[in-house]
Amino acid sequence: MSHCARIVLHEKKITADIEYFDPAEPPEDLLELNPNGTSPTLIDRDLVLYDSRIIMEYLDERFPHPPLHQMDPVSRANTRMIIKRIDQDWYSLLDEILNSGEKKSARAKKMLRESLMAAAPVFDAAPYFMSEEFSLTDCALAPLLWRLHALGIDLPSLGKGITAYANRLFTRKAFQDSLSDAEKEMVQGSK
Repeated sequence: MSHCARIVLHEKKITADIEYFDPAEPPEDLLELNPNGTSPTLIDRDLVLYDSRIIMEYLDERFPHPPLHQMDPVSRANTRMIIKRIDQDWYSLLDEILNSGEKKSARAKKMLRESLMAAAPVFDAAPYFMSEEFSLTDCALAPLLWRLHALGIDLPSLGKGITAYANRLFTRKAFQDSLSDAEKEMVQGSK
């Protein structure tokens, strides 16, 4: 998801040209660099990356300040596993909601709501997701939480901890700066 990578760009105050396109009609020059025509695609000199999680890690390593990943290998590996679980457990449901028929979408919404509520104690345990510091994990989670209201899942119904966590993310300057025009139009429903 390109939104996650844009959050990292803004957290690190990296100057970049961001171009939006219709995913159904990717530009020809993009297809020359990224045969999948997917978003995001990062072009940095001779390097072309087109996976948001790889882009996020690359940006964190290429521009080390402020760090969004822990420095020790064990913590970094644990963070990678958490993000992988977020992708498998929550983003897969988001994809199903967005790309399925009404019946499957309703089932996926219910499962996403229940799964987030089951994780509520994790959101309550620390200011950020399983951490005292803002990290790549939060960059991965923020776009998902931002989209919930537009999908018919109200943040307040998930509990105070999740709502407070989401609001900490949504009020960050980098998050606000990362929003596309379409994302700005989404109603977050938790103010």
